[in-house]
Amino acid sequence: MASRFASAIGLVRSLLVYHGQPWRVWALRRFMRDLVEPGALAFDIGAHAGNRSLALAKAGARVVAVEPQPAFRRMLDRMASGRAIDVRGEAVGRTSGTARLKISQRHPTLSSIRPDWPGRIGCAEGFEGVEWDEEIDVPMVTMDALILRYGRPDFVKIDVEGSEADVLEGLTQALPLVSFEYLPAAMDIAERCLDRLSELGSYECNLVVGERQRFHRPDWMTLAEFRPVLRMISRSGASGDVYARLLPSQAEGAQP
Repeated sequence: MASRFASAIGLVRSLLVYHGQPWRVWALRRFMRDLVEPGALAFDIGAHAGNRSLALAKAGARVVAVEPQPAFRRMLDRMASGRAIDVRGEAVGRTSGTARLKISQRHPTLSSIRPDWPGRIGCAEGFEGVEWDEEIDVPMVTMDALILRYGRPDFVKIDVEGSEADVLEGLTQALPLVSFEYLPAAMDIAERCLDRLSELGSYECNLVVGERQRFHRPDWMTLAEFRPVLRMISRSGASGDVYARLLPSQAEGAQP
C-alpha cells in the first residue's frame, strides 16, 4: 500500500511539474514549433510525462514516444489517443535486449537503466534525498531499430538519466537534429555524446539552460567552439539540453 501511494504521489508530482504550469507549457510549445516543420518525424526518447511529445504533436510532428516506466506508459497511451503519437514501452540503449530499470517512486522522472546512476548522482545538488526504491526488467531497443521501424527522424530528443551516450552509440547514421540532457555532475556523459556525434557527422551546437526554452546563444557553434562554452555553463551548476544539428551542406546531402 505504501509503495502504491508513493508511486501515485510521484506521478502526480510529475504531471504538475510538466503539465501544470501554463507558462512553461506555452514556452515549450512555441520552442517546438520553431524546431520542427509540420509533418516532421520526431523521436522522444525518455518521454516521461509526455510534455515534449505533446508539444511536438501540437507543432504538427509525427511523434514516437519511448518510455519504459509502466505508469508513464499508461498515461502516455491516454495522451496519445487521437493524436499522431506512437507510444512504445522500451528503454533505448547501445544494444537490443533487456535492461534493469531502477525507479524512484517519489521522483519517477529520475529513474534510470544505468546501474551506477543512484550512487553516482545521489549526492549531487538537486538529487539529495532521492531514493531508487524499485527495480524492474524492461525491453531495450536501439535507435537504429527504431529508425528501421519508423524511418529517419528529423528530430530526436534524448533524456534518459545517464544513458544518453549509450543511446547515441546505438545509432550508426547522422540525424538532422539531436538534443540530449546534460548535468553538471555527469559532464563526461555529455562529452561522450559530443564525441559520438562527431563520429557520425559534422554538427554545430547550441544549448538551452534549464527550462528557459530558448537558445543560450544566437549563433550556433562548431563542436570545438561549443565544448568550452558547455563546460563553463556547467561549472555554474546549471543543467539543460544540448542541441546539435547537421551542418547545412551535410544535411542536404544526407540520405533519408
